[in-house]
Amino acid sequence: MNDHFPDLDLVEVTPRLHMLRFSIGQAYLWRDADDDLTLVDAGWAGAAPAMEAAIRRAGLRPEGLRRIVLTHCHRDHVGAAGELAGRYGAEVMAHALDAPVVRGEAPVPDPVLLDWEVPLYEHGLTVPPAPPTRVDRELADGDEPGFGDGARVVHTPGHTPGSIALHLPRHGVLFTGDTVASVGQVALGVFHVDREGAKASMRRLAELAPDTVCFGHGDPLTTDAAPVLRAAADRDAAPTP
Repeated sequence: MNDHFPDLDLVEVTPRLHMLRFSIGQAYLWRDADDDLTLVDAGWAGAAPAMEAAIRRAGLRPEGLRRIVLTHCHRDHVGAAGELAGRYGAEVMAHALDAPVVRGEAPVPDPVLLDWEVPLYEHGLTVPPAPPTRVDRELADGDEPGFGDGARVVHTPGHTPGSIALHLPRHGVLFTGDTVASVGQVALGVFHVDREGAKASMRRLAELAPDTVCFGHGDPLTTDAAPVLRAAADRDAAPTP
């Protein structure tokens, strides 16, 4: 099962932040100290060995992994969380509304697809399903997961009911999950269970005016991030009259 990821690498976004890029989706590694690492999302099922190798190539130690924060319950974000947490004792966190799906106690909610999204969604299903994964801590809006000098949970319902973003105000970093994407251009993401809810969540994220934006899909935004995100929200996330 997809246990070989020859192209998986760790890409530096900032000195304390790296991205693990998969052929579909990506995960992020934040370093507070060499023995205090946080994974934001966890890539594909079967990818744990490749993720560990990539972390070591970057001069970091996966043994320092303390927490895994899941932005939502989809397979390309949850996949390796259980295996990595089991190896290193990392705490797995997810929003309370998505936690039952991550644990395998509830089905993945079906998105309401636009016509042009259908083939993209079918391609996304080529990612191996995530196994049922424990959630040690259920999160809510405003919670602090314990990394990034005061990272805060921003509940962003719409993509899934329990989607979250993570805002690191002291570092100007925002992880959007799949509410926003950067494939070609910064834009509202795809495959939402509640499109209007996702739009409202994107507008809320734009108000945070981050310096660096890390998406679930697409290249991180490190230049003019706040105005670019605001312009994308104005274009894609205006409320429907």
